Amino acid sequence: MSPYASSHLIRYGVFLIVALVISYFPQDWARFAALPGYIAVVLLLVAVEAMGQMGGGSQRWLELGFMRLQPSEVMKPGIVLILAAFFHTLPVGMINSWRALLVPLGLIAIPMALVLLQPDLGTSLAIAFGGVVVMFLAGIPQKWFIGGGIAAIVAVPLAYMFALKPYQQQRVLTFLDPASDPQGSGYHIIQSQIAIGSGGISGKGFGEGSQSQLDYLPEPHTDFVFATMAEEWGLLGGLLVLLIFGIVLRWGLIVARDAQDRFSRLLAGGLTATIFFYVAVNLMMVMGLAPVVGIPLPFMSHGGSSMMTNMLCVGGIMMVERWNRRNRQSNL
Repeated sequence: MSPYASSHLIRYGVFLIVALVISYFPQDWARFAALPGYIAVVLLLVAVEAMGQMGGGSQRWLELGFMRLQPSEVMKPGIVLILAAFFHTLPVGMINSWRALLVPLGLIAIPMALVLLQPDLGTSLAIAFGGVVVMFLAGIPQKWFIGGGIAAIVAVPLAYMFALKPYQQQRVLTFLDPASDPQGSGYHIIQSQIAIGSGGISGKGFGEGSQSQLDYLPEPHTDFVFATMAEEWGLLGGLLVLLIFGIVLRWGLIVARDAQDRFSRLLAGGLTATIFFYVAVNLMMVMGLAPVVGIPLPFMSHGGSSMMTNMLCVGGIMMVERWNRRNRQSNL
């Protein structure tokens, strides 16, 4: 229980209460809070650059006394909220205009740039993913997405050469060939794959995983918690975790589908996509299918900031679900 499980359960309980409180917010409150909330988080990101706390070679946290806040985590649901509010106020006939493209891109680019300065590539990609999903759901013309995809393909080698820091470049090379440096940059991925594979069908039993218990597996309680779980509970435990995440994501998509207005639909869809990004990237990372970018696994990885973000997303989806029920009752 100490030091990880007890603090994890306490955080889960606290943020579950926060999510339940959020679920009772009226729609007018949510729309009104979008712009002030976005500006507040951007200012917090600026404050991180000015007086943030260092950790793991990055400057990402603000020490508030009662907690250590990572503002970039709050921006993940924040970017979804501000874009949902923007597209809600945008006339339907202007969805093909440049305003429908440039304003959202600007709203995404500001926090992305501030987060990249920390540096934190994984979180900046999460912010971009949530924002782009909202733009897609809003009905932005597909030709702009196709053009953006082509531009991204062209920009990837340039970004690798000039934008990524040396340790980020090394992560990409390690992803492509982890065995090239098994005792150095490839150590994380190799040990994670060994842990997952050694679990077999039913696992070695709770607390009996050699890779995690003997400290061969780095960060077994945070970024690589799925590898720890898979070693101890095996393929069956891993499939159970995937099933539970699938249920959560399906619930979010159903809530978005049943929404009665554009704001609700975009908000629920974007928050569901944010949770999906966490799950997909973390699982791909621990299995060696994506570079190690420091994305935690929702609800399982130890850490207050990621728990807060995912509970804010869950609270937001619960909020939209409550709006949906109220609309259905009023229509009867």
